[in-house]
Amino acid sequence: MTVASESVEPAIPFLAVRDLTVRFGGVTALSDVSFDVAQGEVAGLIGPNGAGKTTCFNCITRLYEPANGSIVFEGHDLLRLPAHAITGKAIARTFQNVALFDRMSVLDNVLVGLHARHPSEAEARREAMESLAYLHIEHLASSPVAGLPFAVRKAVELARALAAKPKLLLLDEPASGLSHEEIEGLSQQIAGICRDFGMTILMVEHHMGLVMRICKHIVVLDSGRKLADGLPEAIQRNPAVIEAYLGTTD
Repeated sequence: MTVASESVEPAIPFLAVRDLTVRFGGVTALSDVSFDVAQGEVAGLIGPNGAGKTTCFNCITRLYEPANGSIVFEGHDLLRLPAHAITGKAIARTFQNVALFDRMSVLDNVLVGLHARHPSEAEARREAMESLAYLHIEHLASSPVAGLPFAVRKAVELARALAAKPKLLLLDEPASGLSHEEIEGLSQQIAGICRDFGMTILMVEHHMGLVMRICKHIVVLDSGRKLADGLPEAIQRNPAVIEAYLGTTD
């Protein structure tokens, strides 16, 4: 006698990018790019300059309108939403070029955007200070951003993203411009954010030591197309990735 087994529905990806295509005039920046990001993981999006990584981020956050494809987050197609609704879907990001208001204090920079969620000024300030304290820069709350060291400015931008309490955090080259010691600290911060807040993190990064150490899943883009997709160990051994991006140690 045979026993019928119950069918198991495949898990729905936390973030599912499908057939994403972006064109700027006659230039195709992304061509049919598809990948998944699982909930609670740190994933990497890597590739040479001009590969389309930040373009992909700009589509997820609705700064760019793709020519084709879908971006499904927690079962909702983001491309069907107006751009201003993205923060309401618990998505936050940092930028390759730090985007802060230099004439404002550290605390006021973090408070930007929180008032839409908190009509109470006191509650907004409390959450902003919690984000600063998590990154150990709460003592700089009243300091103007202008003149702060670059690594601290990056930490302020990260604190602002954390204060939004996102489920998905997009980090665009977080290690850019940092020293070796600062990158070591960043590695611990990213792992801690994923662990302590249960956030899913997708990051664009060129520092391969950082990527291979903390990412559980890596997507490689080259000239707007997906070149590879898999575990760090497999990516490091992939001949096409080595030729196009990683290079050899010979």
